[in-house]
Amino acid sequence: MRRTPTRSRVPAALAALLLTLTALLLGAPTAGAAATPATAAVPAVPAAPLTLEATFPTPGNGWARVERYLDPTPGFRTEQFPADGRGDQDGARRTYFGTGEPSSGRFLLYSAAGWDAGGTGTPVLLVHGANDNADRAWANPGEGGTCGASACPSTGLAQYLAGGGHRVFAIGFAHKHGDNLLQAQAVGDAIALIRARLGVPQVDVVAWSKGEVAARAYVSSVRPSWGRAYAGDVRRLVTLGGPHGGLDYVYAHGWDFDPAIWPACGGTANAPSPHLTMTCYGTYTAQPCLGVLPTGGSDCYPGQRQLLARWDAVYGVDTTAQDWWTTYYGGQGFYTSGQGIHAAIDAGSLIAPLQRAGIPASVPTYLLAGGAADIPGVLDENRGPSDGIVFTASALDTTGIGTVGGTRLLTGLNHLELAWSPDAEAQVAAWLG
Repeated sequence: MRRTPTRSRVPAALAALLLTLTALLLGAPTAGAAATPATAAVPAVPAAPLTLEATFPTPGNGWARVERYLDPTPGFRTEQFPADGRGDQDGARRTYFGTGEPSSGRFLLYSAAGWDAGGTGTPVLLVHGANDNADRAWANPGEGGTCGASACPSTGLAQYLAGGGHRVFAIGFAHKHGDNLLQAQAVGDAIALIRARLGVPQVDVVAWSKGEVAARAYVSSVRPSWGRAYAGDVRRLVTLGGPHGGLDYVYAHGWDFDPAIWPACGGTANAPSPHLTMTCYGTYTAQPCLGVLPTGGSDCYPGQRQLLARWDAVYGVDTTAQDWWTTYYGGQGFYTSGQGIHAAIDAGSLIAPLQRAGIPASVPTYLLAGGAADIPGVLDENRGPSDGIVFTASALDTTGIGTVGGTRLLTGLNHLELAWSPDAEAQVAAWLG
C-alpha cells in the first residue's frame, strides 16, 4: 500500500519557488520535425519575410518600444501549453503577444532607449532564459517577485549597457520552456531585423541561462531540418550562467520538485517533473503533460530535455531524497515512477550535439559563471561548486568553442544575480568593448 509522501524536507511554498527558479534554466526538443538537430551540412534555407504584427511605443520598464513579429516559415508551430494555464504568457507579455498561448513562430523584439541615437558600435541582442521574459531578465529584475537577493534593483543590464552608449535590443520568446531549436531560429530573425534597421553587418549576443542554448544553437547551425543556417552575423557571444556542459538538477533533486508541480498535491509551479506518476494524498496519479519526456502525445515542456547531461559520476546524486535511485536512473519507486535521466538524454539532449558542432572560431565566446549557491528560498545545487542551479564546471565548459574570448568566475554571485549584479554588468560591458 502506498503512503502519502511527506513534504517535510522542503515546504510546498519554497518548493514552488525552487521550481520557478530552476525553470529559469532547463530546456529540450519536442517530438516531431524539430526533435533531431541538423548541422551545417544541411543546405541553408532562404529567410522568410517577417511580418510586423503590432507595435507598442510606450511599454515601460525602460524600453523605448516593443514589436511583435511573425516568421511564417513552415515548421514553426504552436507548442503545447499546460491546460491549467500555468505556462501561459502573463503580464505585459500577454498584451504584447495578444494571447496567452502564441505560436512559436512569433517573437517580441524589445528596443532599449537610445537604440536610434546613431551609435557606431556593434548593437547588442539580449536573450533571456526559461520561464522568464525580457522585462524581468534585463530591465526590471524584481518584477517576478525575486531576483536572487533580498533587495531587487529596478533596472538591469539593458539600461546599464544603453547608458554606456550601446544600442540594445532583447528578444521575447513565445513559449516559456520552448524548443531551443525553434528559439534559435527566432534569435536569427531578431538579429536580421537589427542588422536591417541599423545597417550593420553583425550583432553582439548576450545570453543568460537557457538562452545560451538557443544562442549557441544558432551560431553553431544546429537546427531543425527546415531551419536556416547561421548567417555569419554574430561578432561576439557572451554567456551568463550558461549550461555549456549541461545539468541534471531536476533528476538529482527531483523529489523536492513534485509537490510543487503536481496538481493532485496542490502544485502549480510552471516546471516539469522527472516522474510519470506520483502518490498524492493516497492517490496514485499520472500527469503526462508535466513530465520531462513526451508521454501519450503530451509534451508541455519541449525545452526541458535539451540541457540535460549526467553529472552523477562527478558529484553523485542526492541520496537523502525519497526514491532517489528510481528518480535519477528510472523505474518504480515507493511513491513515484519515471524513465530516468538517461532516457531523457536519449530523447533529445542538445549538449553533446552542440559541442560536436562547435562554435565557429570567428565568434569569440565569453563565459561568465557564478560561484554562490545562495539563492533565497531555494534548495541550491549543493553537490559541487555551483551558482545555485548550474555547476561552475558546466558554465565554464569550453568544449567545442572555437575561440574562447574570456572566462571569469564571480564567486559572490548566484545564478540570478549574474544577469543584473554591477560586477556582472561591468564584465559584460568590458567583453563587449
